[in-house]
Amino acid sequence: MAASVASDGKPPCHVRLRQHLATRVSSLKPPSNVRFENPFRVLGLLNRKQWLFFLVAFAGWTWDAFDFFTVSLTASGIAESLDRTVTDITWGITIVLMLRSVGAIVFGLLSDKYGRKWPFIWNCVLFIIFEMGTGFVQTYKQFLAVRALFGIAMGGIYGNCAATALEDCPLAARGIISGMLQEGYALGYLLAVIFNRALTTTTSHGWRSLFWFGAVPPVLIVLFRMCLPETETYMAQKNMERMSHKASFIQMAKASFKSYWHIMVYLVVIMAGFNFMSHGSQDLYPTMLEVQLEFGVNKRTVTMCVANLGAIAGGMLFGHMSDFMGRRLTIIIACTLGGTLIYPWAFVRNGGIMAAVFFLQFMVQGAWGVIPIYLSELSPPALRAFIVGLAYQLGNLASSASSTIEATIGMRFPLETPADATIKRYDYAKVMASFMGCVFGFVLIVSFLGPENRSADLSVGHAFESQRDEDDDDDVEKSPSRDAEKNTPA
Repeated sequence: MAASVASDGKPPCHVRLRQHLATRVSSLKPPSNVRFENPFRVLGLLNRKQWLFFLVAFAGWTWDAFDFFTVSLTASGIAESLDRTVTDITWGITIVLMLRSVGAIVFGLLSDKYGRKWPFIWNCVLFIIFEMGTGFVQTYKQFLAVRALFGIAMGGIYGNCAATALEDCPLAARGIISGMLQEGYALGYLLAVIFNRALTTTTSHGWRSLFWFGAVPPVLIVLFRMCLPETETYMAQKNMERMSHKASFIQMAKASFKSYWHIMVYLVVIMAGFNFMSHGSQDLYPTMLEVQLEFGVNKRTVTMCVANLGAIAGGMLFGHMSDFMGRRLTIIIACTLGGTLIYPWAFVRNGGIMAAVFFLQFMVQGAWGVIPIYLSELSPPALRAFIVGLAYQLGNLASSASSTIEATIGMRFPLETPADATIKRYDYAKVMASFMGCVFGFVLIVSFLGPENRSADLSVGHAFESQRDEDDDDDVEKSPSRDAEKNTPA
């Protein structure tokens, strides 16, 4: 059910706000005319071209995640090589998150203006250059500089991938495709764990080998994308622009900002919570396993693989559930169940840690599985890649210090460290548990209060209608709520 989002010329703000809050509980009720669908039947609705668009977007997003997690998985080794502390190295994670919003702005606008194809390709080319360069750094300043440039490149890929995978996707398959796309993030983490184990401890160059290897697969992704055309939705947008003298890209962009600015603010706020949730539960976790729990390489690898298998399963299941339960209700359920798992995830020390980490990431990424389609349905069609990517990356910016915050606070809880140890031990588990409790609560509240536009039309047609209405009716815009009512199945 779509939430009401009023536009100019409607009742005063306080009246609209009161009406909005009054429907927060009732709007969570799943619609009676939408039933559970067999996920395999739903996936069969995609044609060959739609599958290829999904696969190339999935590959790009997966390797973006692989490239990002190479630093968190090798933080201890990098710290030793560059003669810095682990906390210093986590600034390499922070600076990437801080600068990804720059890439989202640049590549998002390029994707909406010039197409999904070539901005995606140039993004992958930059991945190759900067991932290779990270493996050659010799000083801490060089490390931060290369990671800063990498952050700009990484920031441009998410919005493009979401648009490529979802804008031509059949309506009934959006939820599960959204979940599958998002879990490219978890698969990238899983691949990083596996290749970290295969390369870092078995080659003479150690952690550098992982970065050099990471520069190779994007070459194949570039070749894959070069073989595919633009999405049909984007081509329809270009055709409509050519046929209309009034609805240029710049005019539609202005109309979109004017009509959707409040939605954009909401998307940034909720994405800040989501990014705190993922980075708070993942970035420092390998360090906690190594330094605090003193897990060996093999046990750490198995634990992280189990965590990411849980993430992949959760993202697909909850993404599909959101098609018949609603986007917001699905997120709220995932956060509630995730909160109940914090204690075993952080404090279980026997074999039960495998189950705890599996189900905690099942819930974290279960909530995340809804995000690609949730953001796409709330974004204006003319700026979909830009808004989805920018909201995601500004959320990353807000949460950019997650691992540094946890590592810094963790230093207040020292543990006994052997005299021959090169790295001091801290009680990271206590800090991470408290952090995740706050984050789950925040995301739950923001999701409960927020809007929803499930089953919205992802084509550009109503964007042009909005622009025409603005020209003909003296700047009276259509609200997202009217779009939602028009596009919600009867």
